[in-house]
Amino acid sequence: MVLTIAAAIFVFGLLVLVHELGHFITAKLTGMRVDEFAIGFGPKLVSFKHGETAYSIRAVPLGGFNDIAGMDPEDKDAGDRGYSAKPVLSRMIVIIAGSAMNLILPIFLFFGIYFFSGVATPSTEPVLGRVIEGEAADKAGLQDGDRILAIDGKPVETWTDLLAAIRDKGGETLSFRVARGGEEVEAQVTPVYDAQQKRAMVGVMGATETRHPGFAESVQLAVTRTAAILYAMAEALYKILLELSGAELAGPLGVAQMAGEVAQMGFVPLLNFAAFLSLNLGLVNLFPIPALDGGHFLLLCVEAVRGKPLGPKAFGYVQRVGIALLLLLMLFATKNDIMRVFFGS
Repeated sequence: MVLTIAAAIFVFGLLVLVHELGHFITAKLTGMRVDEFAIGFGPKLVSFKHGETAYSIRAVPLGGFNDIAGMDPEDKDAGDRGYSAKPVLSRMIVIIAGSAMNLILPIFLFFGIYFFSGVATPSTEPVLGRVIEGEAADKAGLQDGDRILAIDGKPVETWTDLLAAIRDKGGETLSFRVARGGEEVEAQVTPVYDAQQKRAMVGVMGATETRHPGFAESVQLAVTRTAAILYAMAEALYKILLELSGAELAGPLGVAQMAGEVAQMGFVPLLNFAAFLSLNLGLVNLFPIPALDGGHFLLLCVEAVRGKPLGPKAFGYVQRVGIALLLLLMLFATKNDIMRVFFGS
């Protein structure tokens, strides 16, 4: 539980910090007055003021905000340094900067992973990289680093041979001959059929081989992986919208649970998870829903075309519709979280 909470705070905190820094830095660069830069919502835990801006960390680490003066067109207190007094282009830059930072962050995270930890590629050898606790292989006494020599007397020379030997053997007890520490041992393993994977499994992961790319190659790999994940996410989101299916949506509770599970695997997997989530946040925030940055950007585009912003009534109506849609999405994601966390479905 402690690890789950710590991992969730780390992931949420990193993503929110980067997102809000995007808004904050561009607001300052375009001459806007920022009255407060906050991470989290609710009561203040830590707060200090530097220059004209108050900086705070608040009790609920599920978001953050920049209190930019003049966000309300009726507020004239900030004068020509107010948000609404700035040109449309300046406001567009400030609004889009948060999502842009979330889309850029994974490049730096992946670069750090590749450059410092190396690139791990699956080994073709029939060597157990990890035996999952509580699964069939673990119960049979298999250990990390074991080399599988034969299954039911049939030689196993590659990882593919291992998978093929157990694929259709759900519920059958197989005799594994294993090389361990210069000795050969026997183990009786009973694979379990996995309905999701549609094959029998024993709860093992293959070994990996690690190489360390140089600086330039690490940058290239980071950019390529970020682009590939973005493309896959865009396809998945399109499918969700096309089929009106949100079964895979997760809210804060589901994300926190996943963060805890990934954190148990190590810090590098947690950074991978943070990068994945950052891309997801950046992409979803660009949706043209008024309560999100993408919706705000769309309204600025309308203002640029019309030559003037929407009237207060129209703006209020659009905002209410956007908030209602966002609340529905959050309720649906929360329902999925409850089913996934408490009922395992």
